[in-house]
Formats: sequence, C-alpha cells, structure tokens
Amino acid sequence: MIEWLLDSDPALRWQVERDLLDEPEEVWHATRARTATEGFGAALLARQDPDGQWAGGALFPADFDIDGPEAAPGAGQPWTATTWSLNSLRDWGVDAAVLRRRRTVELLAENSRWEYEDLPYWSGEIDCCINAWTLANGAWLGADIAHLVDWFIDHQMADGGWNCAWVNGSTRSSFHSTLNSLKGLLAFEIATGGTDEARAARWRGQEYLLQRSLFRRLTTGDPVGPWIGRLAYPFRWSYNVLNAADYFRQASSVDEAPPDPRMDEAIELIRAAQQFDGRWLQGDGHPGRVWFDVDASAGEPSKWLTLIGTRVLSWWDSGACGRR
Repeated sequence: MIEWLLDSDPALRWQVERDLLDEPEEVWHATRARTATEGFGAALLARQDPDGQWAGGALFPADFDIDGPEAAPGAGQPWTATTWSLNSLRDWGVDAAVLRRRRTVELLAENSRWEYEDLPYWSGEIDCCINAWTLANGAWLGADIAHLVDWFIDHQMADGGWNCAWVNGSTRSSFHSTLNSLKGLLAFEIATGGTDEARAARWRGQEYLLQRSLFRRLTTGDPVGPWIGRLAYPFRWSYNVLNAADYFRQASSVDEAPPDPRMDEAIELIRAAQQFDGRWLQGDGHPGRVWFDVDASAGEPSKWLTLIGTRVLSWWDSGACGRR
C-alpha cells in the first residue's frame, strides 16, 4: 500500500513521507518543494488570473449565474474560484512564498470582493466557514487578518461552537461550521503562535464536538446525520468523522496532548470504513465545476482518504501527539 501511495502527486507524496514513513525533514521538504512546479500545485498556480484571483471571483466564478442550471438543487456549485483554490494550495503544502512573489495578498486586496455586499476580500464577511478559510489562508500568506480572530471570539455560541446561520437567528451550533471555524483558528495559531483568547475559543469549540463524540446529538445520543460517514476527498466545507479526527490529530500536536478518549466511537467508524487491503474507498463527492480531478472516482480506492485515514489511526493507536 505504501508504494501505491508514494506513486502519486508531490502534494500527496510529501505527506506520506512525513506522516507515514517518518522520513527525515530533508526528504519530505524536497518533495514538498516540488508542489509549486509539478502536478496539482503547478497546474492550479497556472490558472491564477493576472488580478490575483482564480476564475474571477472570491467564492464563485465571475461567470456563475445564481439563477442558472449550476445553481439548481443537486447541481452542486463551482469549486474553481479564489477561496477554494487557495484552500487547495495551502492543503497541498505549496510554499506561501510562491504566492507572495506573485503579490497575491496585495492583488486580492485590490481586486477581489465577496459576493456578499461587495466586501473586501481580506475583511471576510458574515459566514463562519468563509471567514475560517479567509483566516487560514491569510495567516498562511501573511495578510492582515487579526480582526477575524476577534470575529470568531465574538461569534462563538453559548454551547461552544459556531453556526453560519447565526445571521438568521440560530443559537445552536453546527458540526460543519464548528469544524471549519476550528480549522481556521488552528491554522492561525500554527502560523502566528496565536493568542490566549483565540486558544481558549478553540478549546471551547473542541469541547463542543468531543462532548458529542464527534457525531452524536447531545440531547438523544443519535447520529446527527448520514453525512458523518460520507468520506470523499476533497472534503470542501462538509463534516465527516475522518475530517474531524484529522483536525484533532493536528490539534494534539499543537497542544501537546494525547488523543481524547471521547473520540473512540468516531475512530471505530473510520476503522470500519477501511478495506481489507488497508485502503479507503472514495465516496460520492461534491458535484460542481472543478479545474481538474485530484482523486479517484466514487467507489475506487482513494489515495487521499487512505493517507488521512492511515495517519489518523496511527496517531490514535499510538496514543501520542500528532504531526502538524
């Protein structure tokens, strides 16, 4: 299985070398450096517009018609615009210096506006998930996003989580919104060292998920939805137990803390999805326009899910702090 994983794009291979093989830093650093000049990373960088954006828009392409067939129920949405492209480049390990040399932060400040009320790109907007991605990408690229940390502290709900529907009056947190918010805060902390207030908010948000075993309702103990076990890469905005467990693996390294036993049931769901040969199969992904495919078709063995699942189980079974 390891040879199968190593026979892959540099964006995936360097993580196999680091997280599964424990190769010396010089080995996986050399592979990681190739992400900007080969494979997925290079292909996505080549699609950046002269104005710093991708597909001419912040969250949606410039040619996206909100009343057109792409916006119809079940049709999905385009995944080609700026925020989704930056998310991918960051997740794949592309060096931020490559984007800095292109003046990406400055160009987005000058040219990119959110579809919501035409707000400036690095200001964020009202959606927790969008602000979380902006926080993570801004921290990665060195943009001024300190105000977004305060936004998350101010918008944390009484139960400890977050919900993008707060603007519509919701007072209960969402699993999806909470996980994305936690990822943003953790990325900020890794990039900058964080603040005591942001760290406290992150720990409260983690408790929201841990109290619910990562997938159960607090009131009844029932699973919150069928999507908890729908594993498909890229994860995009959606919650599932593998996505959540990989977050906690990263957080354990930052916090120098062992795995929390309240994750036990979620880990067993992940383990149950593993095939006899050690791989995980790609699930039904999010429909919508993409620049290019980065993983297997539904029902086929997924290298990305196998990488993530294997490192999560390795972390859990060792009972140790994870790798960032």
